[in-house]
Amino acid sequence: MNIKVLLFSFFLVPLLMVAQDEEDYSMYDDLEYADEGATTFASPKIIGLSPNRFINVAWDVQSPYTMNTSDTIGYLPDASWEIKESSNVNYTGGLRLNANIPVISRNNIVWQMGANYMNTNFSIDDADPSDGPILSELDRTSLNTTGLFTTVFKPLNDKQFLIFQGQADYNGNYTFTDFHSFGLTKYSAAVLWGKRPHDRLQWAIGASRTYRVGELNYVPIIMYNWTSKKEKWGTEILFPAKANGKYWMNKNSLIMFGYELEGGSYHLEGLSNNGNSFELRRGAVRPRIEWNRKLVGFFWLNAQLGTRINYGFTYDELENGKEFFRGFFGQQEIAAFSSLGTSLYGLVGISFVSL
Repeated sequence: MNIKVLLFSFFLVPLLMVAQDEEDYSMYDDLEYADEGATTFASPKIIGLSPNRFINVAWDVQSPYTMNTSDTIGYLPDASWEIKESSNVNYTGGLRLNANIPVISRNNIVWQMGANYMNTNFSIDDADPSDGPILSELDRTSLNTTGLFTTVFKPLNDKQFLIFQGQADYNGNYTFTDFHSFGLTKYSAAVLWGKRPHDRLQWAIGASRTYRVGELNYVPIIMYNWTSKKEKWGTEILFPAKANGKYWMNKNSLIMFGYELEGGSYHLEGLSNNGNSFELRRGAVRPRIEWNRKLVGFFWLNAQLGTRINYGFTYDELENGKEFFRGFFGQQEIAAFSSLGTSLYGLVGISFVSL
């Protein structure tokens, strides 16, 4: 099945219930607001949103799969390629950290800042540099993302609002004792205009500059958060980044089901030369089911089980480290291709939340 058709089908499932850096804007649920007089503004929250994770610590792991890689000779985007390296990837996984801190939370503006860290390690069979450089480089090092982001929710009146989001991600196979150039940092941004017709619905439309599936792209985005009258079923959608349906089993247990796009652009130091940056453009679709359960107080368990489907695993050479936009029609050469077999994945995390 075409990957874009699959992605669109997962988006339709939660929408049909009413007749999942790209921010999770439901994070503003249950913030406190100062009294600003008689003026009424649209609230950033609706009834029935999933718990707002102020701090989250998680571990992600994938089942084994096969990775095939081409030679690094340069290809047109739609070119065919032959396999140069092929091996089994026995382990893919790592630590994930995320923190969201409210800075200002008034009824006429909400400003939040946060930070995230994600680590991915690969264990690849027979990754011999003499057979080719790419698999051995991925096996030798780990991929790291260290990011900062900020989000502003600005109500215009009692029904309409704006959301602004900006993010900076430092991605690569660096270590914390061997950093790469900070000039390779990737910047993302989004802006949305939306409406909150009532306490169980908010929606918005906008545009985003993103690396969500690897290389730089500019895409329209749609937010749709809805809760049923009985407050059992609902949706939390930020398409195309993620879309989730949900069911509250009780006030302490929530089931979510849908998908999320995940990825980024990573500088690979061992493959870069002549002042150019060799970058892995990595993207995946992750359909999954997620269970959220209160443990004690404000601490919740979140566990996911799903499938990692490869969307893209290509490589670009950025001249002097300068980013470019290929989009759907650009003909800039791709340095190399990889294909990844589909794998199962699991994630387990603990969150400190606000309800």
